[in-house]
Amino acid sequence: MRLYLLALNPTDSVSHGFLPAARRLGLRVTVLTDQPAAHRAAVADEEGEERGGEVEVLECDVRDVHAVITRISTHHTPDAVFSNSDHLQTQTALAAAYFGLTGKDWRAALRTKDKALMRRRLAETGADTVWSAELAAGQGPGELRTLPVPYPCVLKPREGVASEDVVRAEEPGELVRQAREIRARRGDVALVVEEYLDGELCTLETLGDADGIRHVLGGFHSELSPPPHFIELGHTYVPAHPEDITRQVLAQLAALGVGLGACHTEFVVRGGRARLIEVNYRAIGDQCDLLLARMLGIPLFEHILRTHLGEPLAADLGARENVRARVVFPLADRAGTLVSAPEAAELEADGVRLAYRPLRATGERHELYRTNRDFLGVVRAYGTEGTDQATVDRAVDAFLAARRWEIAP
Repeated sequence: MRLYLLALNPTDSVSHGFLPAARRLGLRVTVLTDQPAAHRAAVADEEGEERGGEVEVLECDVRDVHAVITRISTHHTPDAVFSNSDHLQTQTALAAAYFGLTGKDWRAALRTKDKALMRRRLAETGADTVWSAELAAGQGPGELRTLPVPYPCVLKPREGVASEDVVRAEEPGELVRQAREIRARRGDVALVVEEYLDGELCTLETLGDADGIRHVLGGFHSELSPPPHFIELGHTYVPAHPEDITRQVLAQLAALGVGLGACHTEFVVRGGRARLIEVNYRAIGDQCDLLLARMLGIPLFEHILRTHLGEPLAADLGARENVRARVVFPLADRAGTLVSAPEAAELEADGVRLAYRPLRATGERHELYRTNRDFLGVVRAYGTEGTDQATVDRAVDAFLAARRWEIAP
């Protein structure tokens, strides 16, 4: 069977998750990407040159659904078209529909990617109403002064990801200034301004099939940097949110049309009310998906691919229960060159399995981005059965305290 996987830059989710899973399922994989050299190098690095040929990499303008359909239709017959990229869900869904394959509803994929559409859909269906407005491409930032914006507010690119250029503004002058700065960096992109939703930031991780079966794989409590930016500093795993909170989130996802495959949903909770911040219609990233698979003891990536092959999910995935985990991202606090940093490591002690993976090589110079591009590495740890959260936290804290990341100007 032939799987077409659409991708932009190589990611850990693809290299360490989906490609090995596809191999275990016996799938022949064709990666369509606008960065073929990077993907060929990633495949060779991970599998060795003698096995790298099992994954075919073809160049394609994957942001253009017409180009994707043409590339596939002039190549091998597809059995599944899949992507784990935020930017490519709509194109992937449309391509799957064109070939009559199992895929996400392209309208749901578009609604979750476009933050203005998401807010409008939730309001239209009565699922939730958040004050928001769109500053379209071509509209000047000064027009924001004419809107009845509730302060504090949040400004973000309409189709952004990873909290990049997501900022909080306290008053009109600051809002206009931030809009101009975002436009200076990103060009004349459409922006969304919306009311600030206060509360505890959480995530819900779900997995569904084409028959309507949906599994909730738990979620995370997330720690953020202080305003005005929203940089994720780490996550603590939650086996189950309160039942009513989970029900509220699932109802809002249903209003958006989310169902098939993996979905990573961010929301805040205040006063017993769950309100969506962002819906990423793919598996959680930053190696948290790798943690979930190992911690829960399930072939998560295989399950996700099987749903896109049209296969049903089991009523019980056999996931471990009452597990505890924490993820922390050592963060650059300044621009400069990383001159020293710890190497990759895997440790096990007191019932805790800990892995550290660097995300930035020593000798590399970077600006300060105020997004997850400032991550220097990722520490992920989980407790085996019976290990409590405090023990997991102590293991992570001890690991971080014993190591240093040095950045030179």
